[in-house]
Amino acid sequence: MSDPILAVVPLGFPWQTLDPFLFCVHHKDAYPQGDDRFAPRASLSGRQIGNDFSYKDGWSMYHGEIVPGFPQHPHRGFETITVARAGFIDHSDSLGAAARFGKGDVQWMTAGAGVVHSEMFPLLNKDSDNPLELFQIWLNLPAKSKMAAPYFSMYWDHLVPKLELKDSAGHSIRLAAYAGPLDGKAITPPPDSWAAAAEADVRILTIRLDAGAQFEIEKAGPGVNRVLYFFDGKSVSISGTVVKEKHAIQLNAEMNATIVATDGPCELLMLQGRPIGEPVAQYGPFVMNTQEEIQNAFADYRRTQFGGWPWPDDAPVHPRDAGKFARHADGRVEKPLDAMAASADL
Repeated sequence: MSDPILAVVPLGFPWQTLDPFLFCVHHKDAYPQGDDRFAPRASLSGRQIGNDFSYKDGWSMYHGEIVPGFPQHPHRGFETITVARAGFIDHSDSLGAAARFGKGDVQWMTAGAGVVHSEMFPLLNKDSDNPLELFQIWLNLPAKSKMAAPYFSMYWDHLVPKLELKDSAGHSIRLAAYAGPLDGKAITPPPDSWAAAAEADVRILTIRLDAGAQFEIEKAGPGVNRVLYFFDGKSVSISGTVVKEKHAIQLNAEMNATIVATDGPCELLMLQGRPIGEPVAQYGPFVMNTQEEIQNAFADYRRTQFGGWPWPDDAPVHPRDAGKFARHADGRVEKPLDAMAASADL
């Protein structure tokens, strides 16, 4: 067998994923100028406010009614990895924690035993457009960690491992690693994460190729799932097979695979990991191992609200001048400059 491609499927919403991943979406919204409330300075006529996935005029309100985004909602039993490539995200949660991040930053949130959070997209620019782009990836937790204490970690843009290469013909290749090693560096995953297990071989990587560029993905160990999501560009060749844009390519991770940008520049997201291999019982935002555990999750949420909601409304946003920050449940506050200074001291 010489072809590393196992399957090619069209990208839907959400994108199909393989164990240990549960869910992946790519939001890319061309938001207009914002007003004093960080809302779109545009008519909302024709949208189903509170449930607008229309992509009308190139953007959606999602579940937001004033500011686009996702007001308070619960999670249990897995992790969310949010890669904010453009624009800003205002995070608030039931632990009292909050953050504003964007423009390359990554938030890794362990929902664990249960957390309620909101993810709003404040349109901070009043005199120019507010483009937003993000990936949200759900990574499952093994049974032993599903009831871990919830918290989040921030990885500011300058801490994300990046690498620019040239192929033999001088074409540029740009890589960014949101999980797993790259050029001897790696983001440190939360301790209860499946990605923290040495045997898990979890990698989340974006691969940006200039026109004509060629890049080889080296093989992984046996039993690892690997999928490429071709989300930007016209077409690529994967080890000799031409694949059009908006397709997912499942690869045999025990084989090298060569990507060639055959028709202009292109970009792909790679999700890789060893399967957890446990039963998955899922109902909306709760992911456990049995239906009984799902029922317990609903009962716990009804009884405790996972700590309650300490914010004045369901879709809080932070002050315009807040800048990037992360305030954790223990009161600790971090900012990108603090992290940059700390990393320089190492």
